[in-house]
Amino acid sequence: MHATAGNISVRLDDAHGGGFLITPTDACLGFLDPARLARLDTDSHQTSGDVASKTISLHVHIYGSSARFYPQTRCVIHTHSSHCVALSLQPQLPAGLPGAPAAGRELLAAVTPYFVMKVGHVPVIPYHRPGDPKAAERVAQTITQYGQAGTPIRAVMLERLGPNVWHDSPAQAMATLEELEETARLWHLSHPKPEALHPSQIDELRQTFGAPW
Repeated sequence: MHATAGNISVRLDDAHGGGFLITPTDACLGFLDPARLARLDTDSHQTSGDVASKTISLHVHIYGSSARFYPQTRCVIHTHSSHCVALSLQPQLPAGLPGAPAAGRELLAAVTPYFVMKVGHVPVIPYHRPGDPKAAERVAQTITQYGQAGTPIRAVMLERLGPNVWHDSPAQAMATLEELEETARLWHLSHPKPEALHPSQIDELRQTFGAPW
């Protein structure tokens, strides 16, 4: 991550007091001080640490809406990953992909098996200013729509800002994020652009590896 972009949060189990930890506002992720991490209770009221990132509302909305479809969610990571952001600036993005609940735009089609297996669908959320509560509401609605359609998601792309990914641990969330950014980079490097995997190939990944597509 460059400069002070991005943020990370974790949801704490009841055994550890519940609530959330999140990186402070304007923190550089390469120089985090554990003692200065913002701690919030289950009602999102800050109890200690430096001032919480302004994206805490978005993170809480992700935890709340994903609980129904992926209750193990314990970590959310947001970055300004260059290749993902560059891809979101393109006028033409895939829409109406197989498995998606509607014809909304997505960041990438199913171009590699590991993107299908490790990331899955990545809906693009129209631009909102950083920290806008409307963005959090839109993300929560999108998570619910995909989950109700039988296609739970673990990532969304905030147009012009960057991806948000979530998983059951920081390590798993980071792996998902890296696979997403690497697939976006491969897309930029490919000329001509690759075709998506055939539906039968995607179905094989579902049956063999439990791919979330």
